[in-house]
Amino acid sequence: MDARQLRYFLAVVDAGSVRRAAAELFVAQPSVSQAVRALERDLGSLLFHRTGRRLVLTAAGRALVDPAREVMRGFDLARATVAAVDGLAGGELVVASMPSQAVSPLTDLVAAFTAAHPRVRVTVRGAGTPAGVRGLVTTGAAELGVVAAAPTVAPPRDLVSVRLTSQRFVLLARDAAMLPDGDPVRPADLAGAALIAGREGTGMRRVADAVRRQAAGSRLAVEVEHREAVLPLVLAGVGVAVVSDAWRSVAGAAGVTVRSLDCPDVLEVSLVYRPGRLSPAAAAFVHLADRRGLSPVQ
Repeated sequence: MDARQLRYFLAVVDAGSVRRAAAELFVAQPSVSQAVRALERDLGSLLFHRTGRRLVLTAAGRALVDPAREVMRGFDLARATVAAVDGLAGGELVVASMPSQAVSPLTDLVAAFTAAHPRVRVTVRGAGTPAGVRGLVTTGAAELGVVAAAPTVAPPRDLVSVRLTSQRFVLLARDAAMLPDGDPVRPADLAGAALIAGREGTGMRRVADAVRRQAAGSRLAVEVEHREAVLPLVLAGVGVAVVSDAWRSVAGAAGVTVRSLDCPDVLEVSLVYRPGRLSPAAAAFVHLADRRGLSPVQ
């Protein structure tokens, strides 16, 4: 068993097929197939059930995934540590984030990090829910994660959690005529409103559902899984969006009317990572976030 075999095995797991894994690795399909078969011979177990073009992990294959990720993470950490002896002169930092928090605070943090370490490439991977971000970090697909959850949600026990900031909620509308007078807006004053909100399990959706319970005749007009669609939907006049105030500056720059929502809900935004030694790039990112001392949004 060697690192190449494990890397190819994980590529097939993540891509779902040998063809897609080969494309992502920029190698020929036979190279991937041969590496996986050699790994199976070394371990004495089938790792995939082969049904036509589909590959399904066997019990042995599922058991190998997490240890394989740990091994590859160790190789990446060793390589990054050696490369950082003369400073962060290259490498990659992978950060997972929920969409709204990728707008803020992650954008400012990445801007500061890349200014200090311009030769480190930052990759941001998206996940729609806190569980999705934690999953990417836990499996090693990302080294750091930015999550936002209600204050009542306990931080994950298997991850280190560092609080970054707090975010409240705002309303976005194409023009002021679509919103009641006053700022903040009371949920009850949104009677009859068509709302744009996130999918189940997100803070946007939780608050939008609370608004619907208080605003007579209001309805969920659009459930958005892809947050990049929020502003176009608002600008098209489809409805009023319920979002975290991470969107305030971006929405204002787009000419959208932004009003605070009078509700007690708040999101606690945290940076999470697995216990143990971080890569030099990740350690520098965590240090930067701590040094910037992000404070709760009022």
